[in-house]
Amino acid sequence: MAAVVCLIAVTSRAEAASFDCDAAELAADEKAICENRKLNDADVRMVTTFDLLSGLLAMGARGTLQDQQAAWLKERQACGGDADCIGRAYEKRMLELDQAYKNISRPL
Repeated sequence: MAAVVCLIAVTSRAEAASFDCDAAELAADEKAICENRKLNDADVRMVTTFDLLSGLLAMGARGTLQDQQAAWLKERQACGGDADCIGRAYEKRMLELDQAYKNISRPL
C-alpha cells in the first residue's frame, strides 16, 4: 500500500488537513488535528489513501467504503479534542484501508 500513498507537500496550516483549518466553526477533533502536526499528517495520509482506494473500487464496494468512512468519522469526532484518541482512530482507519486494498480483486 505504501506504493499507492503519495507524499504530499504541506505548505500552510489552512491547506494541510482534509478540511479547512481556518473555518470559523471547527469541531473539537478538527481543532486538535489542525494544532497537532502528527495528527494533521495522519489526516492527509488517510484522506489520500481513501481517495486513491475509492478510485480503484467498483461502485458497490465504493459505496460500502464511503459508508465505513462516515462511520469512522463519527468515531473520530467522539474523541473530541483528545489527541491520543484521535491518533488511535487514524491508526485503526489506516489498518482498515490497508486491508481493503489487499482485498481488491486483481486479474491473474
